[in-house]
Amino acid sequence: MFPARLRAGVTSALVILALSGCSFPWGCTDTTAERGEAGVRVRVEDTYGQPLGVTAEVVGWRLQPHPQVPSEGDRVRFRYRFDGADGGSDPVLEACAVDEERVALGCQTVSASQAFGPNGDPTGTDWLAVGHPEQVAGVLLIPNDRSYDRRTCEQDIKDGGGPHPPAPVRIGDRL
Repeated sequence: MFPARLRAGVTSALVILALSGCSFPWGCTDTTAERGEAGVRVRVEDTYGQPLGVTAEVVGWRLQPHPQVPSEGDRVRFRYRFDGADGGSDPVLEACAVDEERVALGCQTVSASQAFGPNGDPTGTDWLAVGHPEQVAGVLLIPNDRSYDRRTCEQDIKDGGGPHPPAPVRIGDRL
């Protein structure tokens, strides 16, 4: 079959490749998390679907003109709260204005670090611009933490791969 010297050389080369961190293309895999159930109050979960010990909640919203651009009409001003987040974690979630059928009218990300004020209050305020503010029936949070999205296999075959947050919510998605 193969001479012993050749077998030893091939085996040594494979060991060197394995130890150097090189991998074959079929060793890199990407997985995308399923979007969690949107709600006014959600338990934040990582890309594996495991709870992070943090809850996030929309504590109120209303339509009003943004003070910096009042001529643009009403926007959705909403208040949100992160409980259980600490200095070691900064969960990032999507907040979406929805109509009565839970169809997304506009979304953006909010983070726990944005919510914390100088006195440690975990409540923040933000704005959502939507095309038809009169259709807004509520603001929901998506529980999937978006704070870390590693490189994909396509971007980096050697160091990429692994779990990724779900695709961002698009206008028109039903939550």
